[in-house]
Amino acid sequence: MTDDRTLRIALAGGGAFGAKHAAALRRIEGVEVAAVVSGSLEGARKFAAEQGVGRAVASLDEVLAMDDIDAVILATPTQMHAAQTLACLDAGKHVQTEIPLADSLADAEACQSAQERTGLVAMAGHTRRFNPSHQWVHRRIEARDYNIQQMDVQTYFFRRENLNALGERRSWTDHLLWHHAAHTVDLFAYQTGSPIVQANAIQGPIHPELGIAMDMSIQLRAANGAICTLSLSFNNDGPLGTFFRYIGNTGTYIARYDDLFTGKDEPIDVSGVDVSMDGIELQDREFVAAIREGREPNASIAQVLPCYRTLAALERQLTAAAGS
Repeated sequence: MTDDRTLRIALAGGGAFGAKHAAALRRIEGVEVAAVVSGSLEGARKFAAEQGVGRAVASLDEVLAMDDIDAVILATPTQMHAAQTLACLDAGKHVQTEIPLADSLADAEACQSAQERTGLVAMAGHTRRFNPSHQWVHRRIEARDYNIQQMDVQTYFFRRENLNALGERRSWTDHLLWHHAAHTVDLFAYQTGSPIVQANAIQGPIHPELGIAMDMSIQLRAANGAICTLSLSFNNDGPLGTFFRYIGNTGTYIARYDDLFTGKDEPIDVSGVDVSMDGIELQDREFVAAIREGREPNASIAQVLPCYRTLAALERQLTAAAGS
């Protein structure tokens, strides 16, 4: 498509991450959030009014029937991602799906097959590739100034009830493996530039009501010898979030979302790394640019598919251990 035509995007999902995308898209020139879908038409109307974007629409099917919608961003519950991604591609819409792309390898592979069949832009919201902090490290690696020897990652929340990032009750259940571990599994392979060749996982007891493990430990090894240790918990009473420690041959760095520090907790200025300090905005800018330029985006489905193969292997380990 031409650079001077407004790109009309529909946003599906009126929750915490839908709001993040709405805010990000408002800052991108030549983009209009033309339609909004949520769990109900009333919810979509409320979200559209709060965000000052688009018009409320009753369903994703209604959006996909609109000829004037170019692309869809899916910030819906995890369990809906794969089916909705397939529906968007089958309807001829470019699509960005929030992480995780799917909660099974078969569904992720089906999405990849649909992208190959349609030739449309399809990417997943693996935001860590776009956070300025991780971009800064990535550029040092690409310049051959830095090699990762180990990544130590902690993903910690306090969610003993079924709540979202805003503390609001969820209608679906989040998952440590298929959602939160996906960030680190993909980032580790992306940053090391080397495929994961060994992966191990153990998990704590299953929550009696939520049906998921609340604590998990994962170990990864890349083909180039780098290792990663990932600890995840929904039982951690602060500090909350994900903290990445890069241990490398020429330095130690700690990334806290968009911010970066040395191993001695000295801040590193990453404000000049990209045009924004907001990883979600940079992710959305990549999606828009790929559509305009007719190219494969960073974090395309094809690029992140190996992550889902590793997650599936880890799930098989956990299932086998639970049955032994």
